Formats: sequence, structure tokens, C-alpha cells
Amino acid sequence: MDASSSDVTHLFQPINLKDLPHLNHYIIPNLQPLPNPLDQNPYFHTSQHKGFYLTHNDVVFSHSTRFAYRAAGPRDSVYFNPSDVKVAIVTCGGLCPGLNTVIRELVVGLWNLYGVRYIFGITAGYRGFYSTEPLPLNPNIVRHWHSKGGTFLQTSRGGFDLCKIVDAIQNRGFNQVYIIGGDGTMRGAVKIFNEIRQRNLNIGVVGIPKTVDNDIGIIDRSFGFQTAVEMAQQAISAAHVEAESAVNGIGLVKLMGRSTGHIALHATLSSRDVDCCLIPELDFYLEGKGGLFEFLDQRLKENGRAVLVVAEGAGQDIIPRTDSQKEERDESGNLVFLDVGVWLKSELKKWWDRDHPGELFTVKYIDPTYMIRAVHANATDNLYCTLLAHSAIHGVMAGYTGFVAGPINGNYAYIPLEDVACAKNPVNTKDHNWSWVRSVTNQPDFLKN
Repeated sequence: MDASSSDVTHLFQPINLKDLPHLNHYIIPNLQPLPNPLDQNPYFHTSQHKGFYLTHNDVVFSHSTRFAYRAAGPRDSVYFNPSDVKVAIVTCGGLCPGLNTVIRELVVGLWNLYGVRYIFGITAGYRGFYSTEPLPLNPNIVRHWHSKGGTFLQTSRGGFDLCKIVDAIQNRGFNQVYIIGGDGTMRGAVKIFNEIRQRNLNIGVVGIPKTVDNDIGIIDRSFGFQTAVEMAQQAISAAHVEAESAVNGIGLVKLMGRSTGHIALHATLSSRDVDCCLIPELDFYLEGKGGLFEFLDQRLKENGRAVLVVAEGAGQDIIPRTDSQKEERDESGNLVFLDVGVWLKSELKKWWDRDHPGELFTVKYIDPTYMIRAVHANATDNLYCTLLAHSAIHGVMAGYTGFVAGPINGNYAYIPLEDVACAKNPVNTKDHNWSWVRSVTNQPDFLKN
């Protein structure tokens, strides 16, 4: 072993603490700390449990260990009198398994842990702050929400008008705002937090990351992801049955994943019935040596069937577009994707008719997107949603603001909103998971010489 390979000094680089905004950083005069109401809660024995309350010394290390974040959990002091707290909860963007669970656990946690009684849901996403009346919530109203898919608060894309939103928050007297959504929603939450801070308002803002694609960075995963992978199995199993029951049958499944292929990757590994997995992080091509058609032709000769899984964002650069389609965007400002599944099905049929005229061939295309988004969370995600909600509540009550609650390396932490809003979580195609995918499917790497 040479000297360079035994050098471990790089393992002991300084660790930067990502500190959090606190209301006392800009509220003048400073807020006075109050005893935590959990001291009087009959279900907690805070005085008998050494280490129940977290301190400034409790941190969680990032995956790279270059950064540390404040650990999530209750503190011995709070900066809100529960009787003065007025809460707003909003869900934005697309549907995701677990939305109703997060709402329920926020309501129940605020009510039962801290004695908060003024809790309201904002309907119709961001625009609901200034266009609809808040919906009063309590534990009885949300009792069974966790067993239902979707969001009872309703949601929408777009409608983000910063001044109108913050004016509505201020005029209605909300002093805690819980924002549930994906990366676009988190970018909006950053703007809301900055505007509230600029106005020196005593209002805590917290984000709870939601994206079924699992494309939010820093945290281990976003809620609803494991439910989505579980539900994707049903679509893949159906595609496998259809392909196996036909002569030269191909089962084609399109799964969610605009910019990342996590659902497609994990569903492929979980299923073991998939012959090829296509994700946005890797280009692929159809024709020629090493292309998709050559690979599928060989699989059909060997097995008589094949199952192909494709993430919705894969192949977007090789699908023909009109000039208007190149510029089309949705209400959230995202580029509108063309349906890679429909396009692939068409191209597969053209290929077969050209190269195998007169031979039997079937492509069964399954798009379970809305079925997956609309289901309620499974047991694992339900538990996860509870921990996210309670972590968020403890952080806001402790006076922190402008943060996201989420797990890092299995430990719950408070992460600055701005960090999460700009962090991505692409599939690492050079790690063991993607190598595992290719070892399971034996698919080509689609690299042209």
C-alpha cells in the first residue's frame, strides 16, 4: 500500500453547521422563552427522561459529513404561547400518497401536544390564501383523513402572488404557516419566509417536502415515495402477465419521474420482472447496434416476451416536438413533457412492422400515474408522515422559522428552506443501485462508441 492510499487526513475536514433562522434573529424586542407545555402533558414525563429535550449540541450530519444540521425534536423552551397561536396549513402542487396524513398529524399534534386550538386549512393551494375562506380544523374533523388518498384541503398549481399571500397571512392573524409541497412549492415558501422576515413579522414558516418522484435533495426520501414504489409493482405485474400471455408480447409501463428515475429504479429492483429500465438521468437510443430495438429483439427471441419500464422524463430529447411544444409550460412553469409511453409504443410497432413483417406482435401500454398518486399512504409512509409533522411542530414552537423538517441518514433534522429549495436528488448512475439494476435486467448501457 502506497502512502497516498493510506492517507486519511481528508476524513477530518472541518464540518460546517447549517444554522437555522430564528424569530429572535429579527424580531425586536426579542421574544421571551416560555416553558414547554409538554412539561404539563400527562403523556410525557419530561422531568424523568434525561435528554428528552434537545439542545444546540444535538446535530445531524449530512450524507457527505461536510455539513451538520440542527437535530429535530422538542426544546425545553418555546417562543409561542399556545393560546395565541393561529395556524395555517396548505398543500400545493400535485397529489401524493400521505398528504392527508401529514395534515391530520399536524392538527392532532398541535392540538394534543401543545394545546393549540386555532388551526385552519388553506384550500386550493397558494391562491387559497387570498381567494378562499380558511377551513377550521380539529382532531374530530381530520380523524379518518389518513385512510384516504388525495388532499381534503384541495390543491392547485400556480396562483403564487407573493404580496397577496403575505398580506392575507398578516391580515388573518396567522403566526404559524405549514407549507406542504414539492421543490417548486419550497421555492415559493422561501419567498414567503423572506417577505415575512423583511416585514419583521412574528410568523413561523416551515416546509414539509412532498414529491412522489423523490427528487428533493438533502433528505433521505420524500413521503409517498415508498407507497408509489409499492403501487408500481401492480402495474409491472400486470404488464408482465400481458406480455407473457401474448406471442412476442411487450409490456410497457410508464412511471412517474420528470427529472429523476427513482420510482422506476426501485420498482425495477423490487419486481425482478423488468427487462429494461429507462430513466431521465441516462440517454438512450432506438436504432442501431447497442440500441433499444436490438436489445428487445434479442429478448423476444430468447423469452418470447419483454417488460419495459420508462420514467416519464426519459427520452424527452429524442421525441419530435413542434416549435410550440418546445415552449409549452404548465401553471407551475415546468416544461410540458410529451408522453414518452405513447411515443415508445408507436415506435415499437413501426420497428416491428418494418423488421418483422407479418409476424405476431403486441405492445400493452400501462400508465398508472393517477392511480398511484391518488392512493392513501401505506404503513411505512403513514409513520413517516407522523414523524415529519411532529418534527415540524416542535421546530416552529421552539422559534425556528424558514426551515424544512426531514430525515438525513435516518435522523430527523431541521434544514434551511433555501438549501432544500435548490437541492436536487438525481439517480446516481455510477453507484451500486444502478449497477444492480443493470445486473438484474442485463440491459445495454446505451453508450455509442
